[in-house]
Amino acid sequence: MTEFLLRHFVKNADRTEDTGVRTAYGELAGMVGIFLNLLLFLAKLLIGILSGAVSVMADAFNNLSDAASSIISFVGARMADKPADEEHPFGHGRIEYIAAFIVAFLVLQVGFMLLKSSFQKLLHPEELSISAASFLVLLISVLAKLWLSVFNRKLGMRIQSKIMLATAADARSDVFATSATILSLLVFALTGTNIDGLIGLCVSVLVLKAGIDIAKDTLEPIIGERMDPVLSDRIARFVRSYPGVLGVHDLIIHNYGPSHYIASIHVELDSSMSLDEAHLLLDRIEVEAKRKLDLLLVTHTDPIDMQNTETLALRKLVAEAVEKEGGKAVSCHDVRLIKGSHGTNAVFDLVVPWNYSEEKIHTLIEGIKAQVKGHDKRIRCIITVEHGYGA
Repeated sequence: MTEFLLRHFVKNADRTEDTGVRTAYGELAGMVGIFLNLLLFLAKLLIGILSGAVSVMADAFNNLSDAASSIISFVGARMADKPADEEHPFGHGRIEYIAAFIVAFLVLQVGFMLLKSSFQKLLHPEELSISAASFLVLLISVLAKLWLSVFNRKLGMRIQSKIMLATAADARSDVFATSATILSLLVFALTGTNIDGLIGLCVSVLVLKAGIDIAKDTLEPIIGERMDPVLSDRIARFVRSYPGVLGVHDLIIHNYGPSHYIASIHVELDSSMSLDEAHLLLDRIEVEAKRKLDLLLVTHTDPIDMQNTETLALRKLVAEAVEKEGGKAVSCHDVRLIKGSHGTNAVFDLVVPWNYSEEKIHTLIEGIKAQVKGHDKRIRCIITVEHGYGA
């Protein structure tokens, strides 16, 4: 069904990096959610009125609130696709995160309401009774919500949409809640034991956890999370692919929405290259990054003296010392040979993981210095420690 809907309602559905395609995904998810939730609302409302089942009517209005979540998803996708303007030069992509956070709030609200009603049922158990028609509607509701959750999750994973994943979690929480009601009714019908309140408490905890997880996942990109290793590797490989580029480091990516990125990167070039040549190369990289990756890229030049054999030997020596002492978790860059009146200085930056303690960093630095000294006693290491921005 998911593929059928994509084929008929999303043009070029495979081009998920395209902003227009992402918007079409969001609009499709929103419209399907609105339609399905309104259909469930009307069906449950009708059965509730005819049977007089208050619980079914209450569940009907819960579906009406779920339709509101789908409307938020639809509107959020539309607003996030608005082009950049004078007041928002980096676009409106972060609106999607705000919309997802609103959905997270709605999920938390459902969880708290379920927690409250479950406590009341534990303290004051109610007689359970339901008609065959009402039971059938609840069962259909579970199946419909389960499909809606899977549908939104599939679409959300394809385009890395926080709001679709949030809507999927919202639908999944409804599956838990309604399934708990069905289970309570079956247990009561078979054994006469009322576990409605106890099951409700368990489900409310799951729903609250889902809401907290959605809020956490939504807020992280706004606060500033670690870079996506797949995206950072893609950008690094793209820049390194240009003839004349000797290496890259210090890649920083700023997220302005799931498909809106700005990045800066240091590019190592041969110092014999003229300033005009370096500018033309980096300018070309920036222009083609926008065209091929839809990325606003800012580059910085790090010159490397490729003609000086002493410098090249030092770069190799430092790299080997860093790898021996720190392994794959540690790296170095900007290795420079500076000669002074008191000897030769090896000046470079050392990138260490965030979880390294001061003591571990000190031990690492002393080990690297000893490795370099062991090869050439004249060299003194001057090391600047920094943390990486990626994974």
